[in-house]
Amino acid sequence: MKDKYLKWAIFAISLFIICLIASAWSISTGEIHFKLGSLFGIIREADSMEYEILKNIRIPRLLLAFSIGGALSLSGAVLQGIYRNPLVEPYTLGISGGAALGVAAIVVTGLQMSIGAFILPLAGFLGALATIFLVYFLSMRKGGIEINRMLLIGVMISFVASSAMMFFMAVTSVENMHGIVFWMMGSLDEPNINLIYIMLSISLLGLVTTYFFARPLNALRLGETKALHLGINTSFTIKILFLTCSLLAGASVAVVG
Repeated sequence: MKDKYLKWAIFAISLFIICLIASAWSISTGEIHFKLGSLFGIIREADSMEYEILKNIRIPRLLLAFSIGGALSLSGAVLQGIYRNPLVEPYTLGISGGAALGVAAIVVTGLQMSIGAFILPLAGFLGALATIFLVYFLSMRKGGIEINRMLLIGVMISFVASSAMMFFMAVTSVENMHGIVFWMMGSLDEPNINLIYIMLSISLLGLVTTYFFARPLNALRLGETKALHLGINTSFTIKILFLTCSLLAGASVAVVG
């Protein structure tokens, strides 16, 4: 048991060091290069151009990268635990495609101009939520989930969402089409700091939620029937985890593309 905890401690410390080195490299490199030793001095000089670059560009981009990476990896891990299949992920199940379709619909209709940029994560979340529950219900057969059926349905929905995206691009204006194409390419250069804070909050919320459902998720890896016999409310657990995965994947796709 001690060897197990020691192994995880070494892994966690190593991962923290790697993230620290990567963060320092990300903050210091760019068109304007900063020496690592001068970062603390730059932070103390609040009126300098270097401080503005760190505050408004590089540090928000770093926080966004960590929150997006954590959200997508957490969503994938939860879905793999539910379906007991290492191939399952938000893209495989069509969640990302549904989120992208929701955002594209908002861009085409121009609602983000009248309502605000915050409508994009909401549209992505609703698109992802609709997709994941559609895949879940279509995958049900005799009270259980057929893995192969679920994967095929997820791929099918991904193709349908992709076709709908192409349709939106064909009927919309050139300006909106360029916006959709640029958004589909993905970017961490999100200028709206409030969206970055929202994405970071969503990632932390997903982490806390999945932590409290860690034991039911471990039981689900044995199968819904065995988990039910162990006293797990499988229906409630799966719905909450589905909702969490939809929020994580949908918000990620909506914010960075």
